[in-house]
Amino acid sequence: KIALKKYRRCVKRGCIKRPQVVSGAKKDGFGLRVFVLSDLHTDYPENMAWVRSLSTKRHEKDVLLVAGDVAEMYDNFILTMSLLKERFEYVFFVPGNHDLWCRWETEDFDSLEKLNKLLDACKQLGVETNPAVIDGLGIIPLFSWYHESFDREDDIVGVRIPSLDMACKDFHACKWPGNLSNRDTSLALYFDSMNEKNQNTVKRIQSTCSQIITFSHFVPRQELCPEKRMLFYPNLPKIIGSDWLEDRIRSIHGVESSSFACHVFGHTHFCWDAVVDGIRFKFRDQNGPSCKVHVPMWTKKGYRYQCKPSCQVQGFDLNMAPLAYPRERKRRMNGGETWLPFCIYLDGEFGAKVMPCYWSDYYAINPRTPSNTELAPWMSDAATNRSFVRDSDRAMASCAWFCCNRSKSDSGLQVWNGLARTELLKARSHNEHILEAWD
Repeated sequence: KIALKKYRRCVKRGCIKRPQVVSGAKKDGFGLRVFVLSDLHTDYPENMAWVRSLSTKRHEKDVLLVAGDVAEMYDNFILTMSLLKERFEYVFFVPGNHDLWCRWETEDFDSLEKLNKLLDACKQLGVETNPAVIDGLGIIPLFSWYHESFDREDDIVGVRIPSLDMACKDFHACKWPGNLSNRDTSLALYFDSMNEKNQNTVKRIQSTCSQIITFSHFVPRQELCPEKRMLFYPNLPKIIGSDWLEDRIRSIHGVESSSFACHVFGHTHFCWDAVVDGIRFKFRDQNGPSCKVHVPMWTKKGYRYQCKPSCQVQGFDLNMAPLAYPRERKRRMNGGETWLPFCIYLDGEFGAKVMPCYWSDYYAINPRTPSNTELAPWMSDAATNRSFVRDSDRAMASCAWFCCNRSKSDSGLQVWNGLARTELLKARSHNEHILEAWD
């Protein structure tokens, strides 16, 4: 157990309140429905327009989980959450890294002060940031942050890779008090400690609810990200996840396989639906029409993790639904835009169908070999030019080829067909530097 005493002065007590048991109303013959979104990035006008386009009637009795990265600007965050609250009866939220950027804010505050400001705003808007029970379903938001030691797989060597400081704007756009830093585990510990004040509520949920959904912004398992040799930024695993988050999830859902456990996450913008060590993990970003869903669906000791659409790890069902950046949707990088918002729970049951996702489909057939540091074909070309570039079209063309020819994936075939003309021609050029990917 991590004591919160060390950080108590940095967090407002009023930000977290005791959850209440509420009743979800029925609609159109259905029982309770739970939808998920993440990585809305509504500082982009196209993404804000997508949020505005959501029906004000279709979801008026539904629950929405928002797994972070709503907006960088505070005003855009308030507008986005207000729009979502007008469309859904219940909205839950956990912060992502972009939500805590301070570089363009008119007020002078650090990232912790902005965090408290966001949580206060959620309270005023009626957006939940604490555990609650709705129609017998336990919903538990989990605060988290990444740490570099989360990455335990072999590094890619012999090629020039931009440093974390260069590739990740968190190191410059966030402002932390002197005792907290992205360069060690202090932030991961701090954010995990914020969950401690809800422990009594979590225990009550565990004792009264047979079905529980947890959700976070960051990634709980490294298996929920492609291997480094596949990535245009091989050091990505160092800035995506937390070991304490995984421990927190296991403490809630247990360590045995369960069909009643689900965890939703965001952040990476990879489609994934998989079961790892018994938990189903789902990732789904708000990729507008082409939603990025991190949802590989595979089983490793029983959990299902979903980075929307869905994924399982050690018996937990995980989901995520990211909207992501407009350029990613335009290039149809992950598909699934028509799934958003993504429904993970309907009338007392989690979605049993595993959604097609490129990377999860790939790993459902091909074993993960993290000790293999030989670069994937699309990475070898970049390394030959002595610098890593991010050409999304070429990457997706290559991934689709793997899915079509090795995994026999329908989703890979769809992408391959979609990229067969203009995108495949574009894939021949190296016209985007890696840094542009992280704006």
